[in-house]
Order: sequence, then C-alpha cells, then structure tokens
Amino acid sequence: MTAAGPPAGSAVLDGVDLLDPHLHADRDLTEVWRWLRRHDPVRWHPDTTGAGRGFWVVTRHADVVRIVRDDTAFTSVRGNMLATLLRGHDPGGGRMLVVSDGPFHADLRRVLAGGFGSRALLGVTRSIATATRATLGGLLERGGGDFVAEVAAQVPLRAICELLGVPAVDRSRVLAMTGAAMLGEHAEPTGVEARIAQSEILLYYTGLAAERQSAPGSDLISLLVASTVGGRPLRTEEVLLNCYNLIIGGDETARLALAGGLLALAGHEEQWARLVADPGLVEVGVEEILRWTTPAAHIGRTVTTDVEVNGRRLAAGDVVTLWNVSANRDEDVFADPDVFDLGRRPNRHLTFGYGPHFCIGAQLARTEIRALLAELRRSVRTIEVTGPVTRLPSNFVSGLRTLPVALTRRR
Repeated sequence: MTAAGPPAGSAVLDGVDLLDPHLHADRDLTEVWRWLRRHDPVRWHPDTTGAGRGFWVVTRHADVVRIVRDDTAFTSVRGNMLATLLRGHDPGGGRMLVVSDGPFHADLRRVLAGGFGSRALLGVTRSIATATRATLGGLLERGGGDFVAEVAAQVPLRAICELLGVPAVDRSRVLAMTGAAMLGEHAEPTGVEARIAQSEILLYYTGLAAERQSAPGSDLISLLVASTVGGRPLRTEEVLLNCYNLIIGGDETARLALAGGLLALAGHEEQWARLVADPGLVEVGVEEILRWTTPAAHIGRTVTTDVEVNGRRLAAGDVVTLWNVSANRDEDVFADPDVFDLGRRPNRHLTFGYGPHFCIGAQLARTEIRALLAELRRSVRTIEVTGPVTRLPSNFVSGLRTLPVALTRRR
C-alpha cells in the first residue's frame, strides 16, 4: 500500500471520517465528494476505529466501473462493505452471490436469474401494483403518515415474500419478522430485538427450504434447493445465506429509492408538475430516482494483486471502497449532476453496480419504483413533508429512516 498525505487545499476534508455512520446521516457530503473527484479521486483513508486497517476511497465514475468489471484483481469474496472488509472476511464469502466470484458466482447467478426473469416477474408485477395502490390509498385515506413505514417498507417486502414462495397464511408474521431484522441490519451495534428477528427469519426459511426439497414449486427457494452449483447441490447454509441476501437486497434498494424519490418530488415542485403532465416520465424517471437516491452508498473489494488505479499504487490485500454516491454525481458523466431531472437522458448511473455483480434484482426494483410513480400520478394531487425527516446512520446504505408526509387526493 502506498498512501499519500492530504493535498494542499483539502480543508473540506477536515473532520471527515467515512467510517462514522452518523456522518452520512447528519452531514451533506456533496462538497466532499466533489473535491475528491477533482483533486484526489483515489485517496487513502486511515484507520479511525483501532481495527488496524485503512482503505482506499474511489470516487470517480470511470474508476468505479473499471474496478467492478475486474473481479480477478478486485475480489468480493472477503466482503463487499466496510464493516466486513475491515475484519478481513465475510461469513458468507464464497457461498453467497454478492460475496463470491468466478465459476461459483456465475453458476449461482444463472440459477437465481431464473427467478428474476420477465416471465417470473409477471405475477409479481401485478402484485406490486396492487400493493402500491393499497398502501398509498391507505395513506391518502388518513391524510398522511410516515411514508417509509407505511408504503416504502411494505411493497418490496411483499414482493420478495411472493418471489420466495412464502405461503399467504405466513406473510403477516414473516413481514413483521423481516421488518424487525431490517431495522438492525446496519445499526451499530445491532439491537437485541433485531438479532432475535434475524435468527427467527433464518429458522423460518430453514423450515421452508426443507419443505421445498420434498415439494418444490416455482419460487426462488425451490430453485436454490433443486439446482446444482459447481457440479453439486447447494448446502443448506448456502441456501439460507442466499435467501437472507435476497431478502435484504430485495428490500433495501427499492425501499430507500421509493422513500428518497417521494422526498425528491416533494422538494422539487416543477418535477412533480412535469410527472403529472407527462406519463412518459414514469419510465425514464425511475432511472433518475435511482441515481438521485443511490441506496448503496459504497461497495467494497479487496485487491488480489498489486495494481495501479488513476496513478495510485494499490497493493495486494488492500481494501478498496467504491463510492456510488460520488460516482453518480460525476461531472464527467452527468450534466448538472446536482440537479434532480426526471427526464435525464442518458443516465448511466451505477446504482445497480456494473459488470459481473450487476444487481440481479434490478428489474424488480425498477418495477416497484415505476408502480409508485404511476400511482402517484393517478391518485395524488399534493405532497407535503410535515415533520423532521431522519436518515439512516450508516456508511453502507444511504436513505431515509422516517418521512412524515401529508397527501391530498386527486379527484
């Protein structure tokens, strides 16, 4: 590892500790990312926790694309987020889709792709539209409420339950357990209730996987238990790890994008007016909401061999963090990147990653955001934020914890 001291004129970085989860919730880092892109796009961040490991911070779009495309020099097996990377390992490394590479990753991805294809999503798409109308309608009936808890957290969880084949009779209980598990997923430290919920959800899916072995269906769990990866059946723990990963991944991107998208529309009245006037903006607007909200703040990799990136020498074993929240505002790629523009074209955002690890649930998340925009146009006249908006204290995910709003109905 070759680290450089702070360049001249870097006062904007004073007090910036990217490991601090509250920094990302409490401070607007737009100027920090802009300065890094211009002056120090591959920067060494020292250890501030006593863990004994620093990490590289990569902020330009082109560098992020270059690294995520190369899963030979930059591996995800040791983890893909700072919390696990700095420990040097991920419990699911080499066994779970997001933290595996090579032939195992390719085989497992091919299995799971069958559950996320257009045909498989047909029924789920109808369910998403129904759930969006019902949850948003309930909020309208009450005149408002917390959009995160009452809409954004509900629709994605219902969709992933359907994809995993959770029986209708179990869904209320599973939704409650999963919601509690989500609350603690990125908290520091994870609360006792969240840990209990995580254990309960894993136990539930253990039983469901056992059932599918004797009575398979067309759901994702059935695909996992019936398929071979690397010439062998998946082990029980591999099935469970990937189930849990699908629950987390299937919920978070959509939940955070739905909530952040509504906040953006509430704060940009001219864009809300454009959306209402032009149904064609529903489709293209999905991509701008994904860019604007960027739910996965960073993704991480470990260097496997000495390599140079943008003039910096990275050594084998170094931790590299790729900050999507910066890359999605890169001036070299996006015109007026700090402007929320529902009609933005082209829109080469990296919210779903790029290359071998491109998000397998991208189409599902797009479907959920599309359903929200369509239903907002159909039924909502005005959106008003009515109280303090709180953000998640996390350096891994970026988004809202609460969003109190008042909505009026379109008649």
